[in-house]
Amino acid sequence: LIYFSISADGLAAFRTFLKSEFSEENIDFWMACEDFKKTKASAKIASKAQKIYSEFIQADAPREINIDFTTRDHISQNISEPTLKCFDDAQRLIYSLMAKDSFPRFLRSEVYKELVNKQQNGNQKRWLPFL
Repeated sequence: LIYFSISADGLAAFRTFLKSEFSEENIDFWMACEDFKKTKASAKIASKAQKIYSEFIQADAPREINIDFTTRDHISQNISEPTLKCFDDAQRLIYSLMAKDSFPRFLRSEVYKELVNKQQNGNQKRWLPFL
């Protein structure tokens, strides 16, 4: 398990790195799913799910994530009656992609080195499992 600072600085650094690789939609999708799973009001589930679907999942979405056809099709077939778990498979795929691909490169990047230097200079944050 790799630990990553979930501080605002850590998240901003990772997002900056992903943006430089033209893949910031991955962290944004992951964060949107985390927020979606916390939805308490059942009346808001459908609208939030539709927003995530139209932004990240549907074919030719403005910020389309890289998931397999089967996962995308399953979500598409069930989006009319979404549950808080409707994006779990896609979220796991994107998490795995970031953990195996983006995050190791991030750890070797200048963006990460700058983050570590900043934190070592007295700006220590709590460390939580992220990837």
